Amino acid sequence: MEDFSVYQNPLNTRYASKEMQHNFSDEKRFKLWRKCWIALAESEMELGLNITQAQVDELKAHAEDINFELAQQFEREVRHDVMAHVKAYGAQAPQAMPIIHLGATSCFVNCNSEVIILDDALDIILKKLVNVMDKLKKFALTYKDVPALGFTHLQPAQLTTVGKRATLWLQDLEMDYLDLMDLKSHVKLRGVKGTTGTQASFMELFNGDEEKVKELERRVVKKLGYDKVYGVTGQTYPRKFDYNVLCVLSQIAQSAYKFAGDIRILQNMKEIEEPFEKKQIGSSAMAYKRNPMRSERICSLARYVMSLPTNSAMTSSSQWFERTLDDSANRRIVNAQAFLATDAILNIYMNVAENLVVYEKVIAKHIQAELPFMATENIMMECVKAGGNRQELHEVIRQLSMEAGKNVKVEGKENNLIELIKAEPLFAAAKDKMEEILDAKNFVGRAPSQTVEFIENEIQPILDRHKNLLGERGEVNV
Repeated sequence: MEDFSVYQNPLNTRYASKEMQHNFSDEKRFKLWRKCWIALAESEMELGLNITQAQVDELKAHAEDINFELAQQFEREVRHDVMAHVKAYGAQAPQAMPIIHLGATSCFVNCNSEVIILDDALDIILKKLVNVMDKLKKFALTYKDVPALGFTHLQPAQLTTVGKRATLWLQDLEMDYLDLMDLKSHVKLRGVKGTTGTQASFMELFNGDEEKVKELERRVVKKLGYDKVYGVTGQTYPRKFDYNVLCVLSQIAQSAYKFAGDIRILQNMKEIEEPFEKKQIGSSAMAYKRNPMRSERICSLARYVMSLPTNSAMTSSSQWFERTLDDSANRRIVNAQAFLATDAILNIYMNVAENLVVYEKVIAKHIQAELPFMATENIMMECVKAGGNRQELHEVIRQLSMEAGKNVKVEGKENNLIELIKAEPLFAAAKDKMEEILDAKNFVGRAPSQTVEFIENEIQPILDRHKNLLGERGEVNV
């Protein structure tokens, strides 16, 4: 039963997926430690150290069945988590006890397992990122031809389309995807480096045979599923890697914040809404409200993730010489929570993106309130083609526009510029063509074709590359 008398991390209880929570669990971490110890012992045996196959087999037989209670008991005694688990492992595999952790330092299991955990977490983020992209792609193509007011400075500007706007959200995610993939292509394990990174203990074990020491590292890294290793380290892998990881997560958070912020504004305008469930309550006081709760939650979590790279930068910069331990407690919190929060952001992003509600008539109404001003150049050119004086037409339109603007802003009435123009004899040549001129689709430029081209050329190849990852649904826990 849940203990309500102690603090519960809301990233676990409210936001992040079970998948991401398990990835940073003690169970996964300590099983990876045992995987590291098995890889080390087996490789040392293969290269001639006095380790038997029976000892390796005994380690493998207990790779998964960790006695957590015993390990906790040992840690209370020795105040050292790695040695506590060495002792707990040895209690289960007594024959192998003498050779567990042979020649290694704590960071052999800590650092190699942490890199694997971070790499696996990036895989979870990748899966959810491409699924968000897939849902936005479908939305963009569905609404690629629907005109909408564009905004610069949050003021009405030239028209775009609903789908074209979605490509801006997609392009942000594409940039994040490329950075994530670049980061993953450079993931390296710490390897088998010894206490200060010199491999001195392994040189001692192998009687100064450098080739065997190098081969030991190659074999261990391969058994752990990797082929890249840092050429040099201190006691730990470079903490700049953590910073690079958190920067990628921060970029994803930035993109999600931009999307969610746009949706919040559009929902205020009643043009687009995030999903709102049948029994969902928007406000405890105002029963009519439909608040953009999901988008606000994205922004809230994203703000937290965006703040974390600075913390990681300070940790990286303060690692004196070969290492200090002031990184440990900090990183236990920051790295895991950055991923848990980003995971939650993408879960909600998926949910919103696949369930957006578009109110095309409201969008059209907003266009019609502004389009008369935007159409004046087209109206004027139509009259010039019929023999009108461009300068004279321009001055009259300026005056009529000011009158219509007053009607809207001062009187609070509808934009009547078109009616004023129709009543002006100078514009008789355009009067019968006004409906054609005012067709909103004439003002969106290449927005529909840009949407199709961008998706075909840049987004679809990414989705095709990861088609085995698609099909995820965004779940909102509470």
